[in-house]
Amino acid sequence: MKSILAAALGVALSGAAQAAPHPFDVHDLVMMERVSDPQLSPDGKTVAFSVRQTDYDANKGRNGIWTVPVAGGEPQRVTDKALNASGARWSHDGANLYFLAPKDGTNQLWRIGAKGGDAVQASALPLDVGSYKLSPDGKHVLVSVDVFPDCASDADVLACTKKQLDARKADKASGTVYDSIFVRHWDTWADGRRSQLFITDFGADGKVGALKLLTRGIDGDVPSKPFGDDSEYAFSPDGATVYFDARIAGKSEPWSTNFDIYAVPADASAAPKNLTADNKAWDGYPVPSADGKRLYYLAMKRAGFEADRFGIHEIDLASGKQREVDPNWDRSAGGLQESADGKSLYATSDDWGDHALFSIDVASGKASKLVADGSVGGFSVGKSSLVVARDDLKRPADLYRADANGKGLKQITHFNAAALKDIHVGEPQFFTFKGYGGDTVQGYVVQPVGYKKGEKYPVAFIVHGGPQGAMTNDFHYRWNPQTYAGQGFAVVTINFHGSTGYGQAFTDKISGNWGSAPLDDLKAGWAAALEKYPFLDGNRACALGASYGGFMMYWMAGNWNDPWKCIVAHDGVFDSRMMSYSTEELWFDEWEHGGKTQYEAPEIYEQYNPVNHVKDWRVPMLVVHSDLDYRIPLEQGLAAFTALQRRGIPSEFLRFPDENHWVVKPHNSVQWHDTVNAWLKKWTAKDAK
Repeated sequence: MKSILAAALGVALSGAAQAAPHPFDVHDLVMMERVSDPQLSPDGKTVAFSVRQTDYDANKGRNGIWTVPVAGGEPQRVTDKALNASGARWSHDGANLYFLAPKDGTNQLWRIGAKGGDAVQASALPLDVGSYKLSPDGKHVLVSVDVFPDCASDADVLACTKKQLDARKADKASGTVYDSIFVRHWDTWADGRRSQLFITDFGADGKVGALKLLTRGIDGDVPSKPFGDDSEYAFSPDGATVYFDARIAGKSEPWSTNFDIYAVPADASAAPKNLTADNKAWDGYPVPSADGKRLYYLAMKRAGFEADRFGIHEIDLASGKQREVDPNWDRSAGGLQESADGKSLYATSDDWGDHALFSIDVASGKASKLVADGSVGGFSVGKSSLVVARDDLKRPADLYRADANGKGLKQITHFNAAALKDIHVGEPQFFTFKGYGGDTVQGYVVQPVGYKKGEKYPVAFIVHGGPQGAMTNDFHYRWNPQTYAGQGFAVVTINFHGSTGYGQAFTDKISGNWGSAPLDDLKAGWAAALEKYPFLDGNRACALGASYGGFMMYWMAGNWNDPWKCIVAHDGVFDSRMMSYSTEELWFDEWEHGGKTQYEAPEIYEQYNPVNHVKDWRVPMLVVHSDLDYRIPLEQGLAAFTALQRRGIPSEFLRFPDENHWVVKPHNSVQWHDTVNAWLKKWTAKDAK
């Protein structure tokens, strides 16, 4: 057993990136300032946004609220560093900014002048404010808070919940009895609380008053867990109605994707009304039109499938008539914003290697690409302009402005410019080839830093997770190809069948075919890359993957191991049978096996089960897994390592006791990359056996 300490590897980190010119590495990655969540002011002249900076000594990120003129200028930090502020939203008159920040152990709502000054705590609730949204007139605010359902009838739901939490903390018995699943989700064990939506008003002192429960009777989380936010609820333009989405839990929550849109009076005078009960698939992310006549939202059509296409839908609120706005646009839309004239909707979507921003004509459903050549991670629409947070394979996100049609794109922040000027990165190139079924499949290569024509370089062959996802033109903070290019590796990755951004039929092809169609694409893509790029040394290549990519590492180990000198499998599925009983979100695993449970159709779960091919494993493998990964539990990685050790195959096991499905803490990220890179170098060295 060995412990790898990043501090012992001889690279000192501080608040700035490494000073001397050098190839990009993980130390640069973890110290990059992360720009996100642009929010245009009501007059469209200023944009507020979040910046996450790494406190390496504290092993965490710290967030702050910044502003910058849309016309350009020097960004200004609005909130004090000590506040760890996030989620900035403008007051209706543009005079103030609201945000969330912890205070005395709980997350609370704050207010600060748009030009800075002293922040004022607007809420002092006994529990965390999870998310919030201001009313159009600025007099009210919606807040989400985790409360116990049996406290809903109490005059003070929050006080009742706090009392129960304190009693549990004081109880010397630590056991918990469950009568339904989820017992745990993502990285957290359930404690019986639900996220619920409340409304309150601002008093003369600017602080919130008493809370009214709006989601009474909703047995579900509003917003959803674990990643839900304020995009899942909204005020009507007149402030009289609140719309939200929810999945009713009951006993079926872990195998249901049936979210619905609800409407409830903002004064809590009536129970929520389900507006989309007829659709048993996912309806979510409500956006009322500015004139109050229509409600836009996103909807899937196949129940139980989390990666179905999100179409844009509309409800005429007077008649109740519903229609799909974009039935002929073969892309899955992200969160919506309405144009100033109400004629268009803006949404992002994966599209042929980009995560682009589109405008969709409400009348015709025609989609037009506005901002591409990279990844749009957030955007805000004004009366005559828009602001996007945009990144790509060579640089992290910054803010850019454009007109309402995406024309005249111009960068307005340069947060990592000083660090980037001393960093050398590899050049990416996208390519296509004929894959499974004769379909056109896309991949990309990244040249190693210091690339010289005529030389050959070892290869890191990355298989993405999801599996309904993609390796896109973005600056990723966990699987960034530049971290390998900076170590002297060429990178190859393939967006195989199942990837997003190539049409829903292409995405659908992976379901029920985990070990066939994608593997055909990976084989064909590897062959195409070797033929097209002579600098790839096919005799010194290692394969890497996480989640589904981790499954594919285990599958390739027994079904396509000839090209590889080593393998890195992170949080992968090793035994499909056990996965079906230990994962938390059952809808995913069951859909991927034809909508059947393992006890109904065990043969389906065995068809592409890596555990059945261990006898054919031979390639040295590094296995990485984390204790808090409840999506693909720790035992999957531990079992794979046991198999490797029992077979006598050179292998290592890297375990993180404090990480989930992702490795996100700065020191852990450095350790992950250093361990992985050492493994790759060991087995791709020219004298490696």
